[in-house]
Order: sequence, then C-alpha cells, then structure tokens
Amino acid sequence: MGPDVVPLHVAITLEAVLSPRPAPSVPPLTDLVEASLREFFASRADTVRSVGGGYPDAVAALESFVLRGGKRVRPVFAWTGWLGAGGDPDGPQAAAALRAASSLELVQACALVHDDIIDASTTRRGFPTVHVEFAGRHRANGWNGDATGFGHGVAILLGDLALAWADDMIRDSGLDPTASARVSPVWSAMRTEVLGGQFLDITGEVSADESVEAALRVNRFKTAAYTIERPLHLGAAIAGADAALVDAYRRFGTDIGIAFQLRDDLLGVFGDPEVTGKPSGDDLRAGKRTVLFAVALARADATDPAAAAVLRDAIGTDLSETQVERLRSIITELGAVDDAERRITDLTDNALAVLDASTATDDGKRLLREMAVAVTRRNA
Repeated sequence: MGPDVVPLHVAITLEAVLSPRPAPSVPPLTDLVEASLREFFASRADTVRSVGGGYPDAVAALESFVLRGGKRVRPVFAWTGWLGAGGDPDGPQAAAALRAASSLELVQACALVHDDIIDASTTRRGFPTVHVEFAGRHRANGWNGDATGFGHGVAILLGDLALAWADDMIRDSGLDPTASARVSPVWSAMRTEVLGGQFLDITGEVSADESVEAALRVNRFKTAAYTIERPLHLGAAIAGADAALVDAYRRFGTDIGIAFQLRDDLLGVFGDPEVTGKPSGDDLRAGKRTVLFAVALARADATDPAAAAVLRDAIGTDLSETQVERLRSIITELGAVDDAERRITDLTDNALAVLDASTATDDGKRLLREMAVAVTRRNA
C-alpha cells in the first residue's frame, strides 16, 4: 500500500510515531517512511538497470542499507513539525509532506556511508559497513587492484548517489509550488551545514583541537542542525508556518539536537554493542573529539596530569577492550559522564520551555515533548 492510500492521520498518535509495535491496523510512521523510500527506489530501477554491469547490485546494496532499520528520527521530526505547524494529515498535501520528510533518510544514508569511511568503522547496525562490504566482494571475486581502495571508491559513489537522490525525492514529492519555494532555502542550508559539520569534525581530529567549544560546534552543525533543527524547520516551511514558530522550532531543535548528540557520545563509549550495532569504544578508537572527551581532558589537565597523558596517548589508536575499559573508568572518575548528563537535562529543559511557549498545536507540542524525551534518553 503506497503513501497515497495509507490513512496518514494515524501518525498523529505518539504510538504510531514512535512505537515499533503499535496497535493493530495503526501503521507506525516508520513504516510509512519506509514505504515512501521503497516507492522511490522502485521509481529509479529502470534507469539503474539501463546502466547495467554491476551497478544494479551496487544500488541494491544502497537500498538495503537505507531500509535496514534505523529510528527514522529525521523524517519523524519533519512530519511532526509539519503537524505542529497546522499540517492536515487528512489534507491534499499529506502524502507529499510524508515523501518530503522521508527524503531526509537519503541525506542520512549519505552521511553514514561517508562517515563510516572517514572513521574506518567496520560495522553499522550489526552489518558490515558499505566500504567493508564491497572490499569483501572484491576479495571474494579475486579482482585486480586494492580491495580496500575499491571498497572506499564504491562507498563514496553510493553515498553521493544517496545525496543526489535525496534532492530528487524532495523535488518529486508532490509539494505544491509555493511550499517547494519555501522549502528550497531550508534544504540548501541543511546540506551545507551537515557537510560543514563533518569538515569541522575531521579537522578537529587532525588538529587535535581539545576544546569543549570546538566539540560543541561540531555537535551543532554535524548533528543538531540536520537531525532535529532543520527537519522541524522543513516541516514548518511545508506547512507555511510564521517566523515566530520557525524560530521556536529552531531553538528547540538546536537544544534537543545537541542533547541527542551528547547521548550519542555517551553511547559511543559506554554503549552495549548488542544494542547499538557498533563496537564498544568505537568513538575512542576513531579519535572522536567529543564533548565527553573534551570535558574529561580539561578536568584531567586541571587535576590529574597522569590521566590527561593516558587520554591523549589513547585517543585515535587501536584500543583493546581492556584499554577501552580503563578509559571508561578514567572518564567517569573525572566527572565527565555526570557533566554530559547534566548538559542533556539542561538542554532538554530549555528546549521544552521554548516549545511550551510556542504557537505549535497542542498535538504538536505533546508529540514533540515526548519525542524529545525519547531521543535524549535512548540506549541505542
């Protein structure tokens, strides 16, 4: 059943938005998003097949990557932002709004595929990362040249394709011309910001910028802007929200987005691999200059130079599980975990105060409040 005929009004309930197992006959929003994505991939199949060679198989791997789980946080916030700005789930633009929101998953796919190359990550959601998968195909087939380089090359191309198709999907979503004109600058700003945030991230790693301010700047633009702030802005733009609600959404989205990333920083060091789908301590091995690490280092410099030396020597190296456990203990003892939890609480409280004072609909406020709590208290 395609998005044009699904009863979209069911998604205004929190159960339908967030629950993986809603009441019978109530499709969760994640299912509607995935139906939109499947429909889009099917619409590109003829063009992909016309290229031939191994291209259809490569694109099938991208489709599998996109549809393989994920919380669909960005489409959920865009859709809920649209509802909160007065969008009518029974109205003529509902299906188009859903497709536009769903296109954010292709931006996310691009970011994840490329990020996994940059971070040399080997798994994602419990499966080999795209570059690792295609390096494995190279080796299995006994092809010429360097398998690792081939894997990286294919993953770069598939990430680029995901970003190009995100543009196609929102352009072809069916939004009316007035809504499309409102959306265009928001979409452009979001793409520029997320790439800028990624640049800040990798530059911070190689320059060893240890400041908390630099880590927060990365969080702001690499994660917060395109995870919550801009999706909400996108939904508001589709609905034709006024400047005051857009401002409130963006302030709410920035704070919750940073809190979301702070939770991610904690999971990157302390998360259960069985739940997160990534190796324990991956952020430490990848050399991530997170707020968690920056706070720990600043406190170690002030109170425990030996611990500071251990942190500096360890970050970005191939750590054993024993070494990861030692770093966890140091980070915890320095109070960095408590600091992160305090920041998450303060940011969430500030965001909810802004939301409560906004002109969003009552249903929109209720959903966004509960979603904010859900994404900042998650364990994966």
